[in-house]
Amino acid sequence: MARPVRVEFEGAVYHITARGNERRAIFRDNKDRERFVETLAEMVERFSVRVHAYCLMPNHYHLVVGTPLGNLSQAVGWLQVTYTVRFNRRWRRSGHLFHGRFKAQLVEADEYAQWLVEYVHLNPVRPRRKGGPVARERAAELDEFPWSSHREYAGLRSAPGWLCLDWQRYWGANERAAAQGYRQRVASLFAAGTVASPWVNLRGGLVLGGEELWAKAERLVAGKQGQDEGHWTKAIEREQVRMRVEDLVAGEPDERIKLWLLVRLAGERNAVVGRRFGYRDGAGVAYVLRRVEAEAAQNPELAQKLAQYRHSVN
Repeated sequence: MARPVRVEFEGAVYHITARGNERRAIFRDNKDRERFVETLAEMVERFSVRVHAYCLMPNHYHLVVGTPLGNLSQAVGWLQVTYTVRFNRRWRRSGHLFHGRFKAQLVEADEYAQWLVEYVHLNPVRPRRKGGPVARERAAELDEFPWSSHREYAGLRSAPGWLCLDWQRYWGANERAAAQGYRQRVASLFAAGTVASPWVNLRGGLVLGGEELWAKAERLVAGKQGQDEGHWTKAIEREQVRMRVEDLVAGEPDERIKLWLLVRLAGERNAVVGRRFGYRDGAGVAYVLRRVEAEAAQNPELAQKLAQYRHSVN
């Protein structure tokens, strides 16, 4: 298994997640959750990182972390090793607790802080089926959930010293206004019934942000020669292809060919493209693609157009 790419620099912000080995529970009871939070507080003190948000689920966790010193791997690596030792000692077990290394996506705070924090906090009430509706009646359940930073952002609980609430400013000018603005925003998500995922905008499997952050990550990875960097270099190439395809889609009037471009050239999944264009599922997109390609086999003009598109992105 390739080791995940680590792009580290001073002042970087990340979304961190890690799952239990074989998707097993990493928290068996509330005592385990308390121990993890205590270990998290120690990490903040020891490595001078900033935890902007967190959420503990039965078999995985989410953190939104800032690294003023550029020491992500050192800090989160210590967190997982230390918690694993404590978990194993308590339950008289041995071996790995987490499935491989943690995942870390670079985040551009000004653009994605609100979206990401809200998405992380809604994990306890989000349905298992991805993209499914968020049940309105579970709003009260979220307010009672103690194992995330939702209650601090909502002004329902005093924040511990290790939790950084600087990002409250994205919901209001002062603490009281921010708590009210945050509560209103979360209520609107329940009212809407759906919560869009920020990961639809993830670039190269690593960057949730704009061109400047993407370019910086590209530069930092370029000088590394490991297997993981090789994988990400391929991801960069795929992202560049995707961007070229999006330019072609913008100038293409035929929706059928837009679908063909996104699936055949950008490598998008049928279901993702289908949602974008209002199809019920990916089967409708697959049908359109078959029709387009069958027509191209009989229509030299269409076949030439598709060939030119393919050549332009390779």
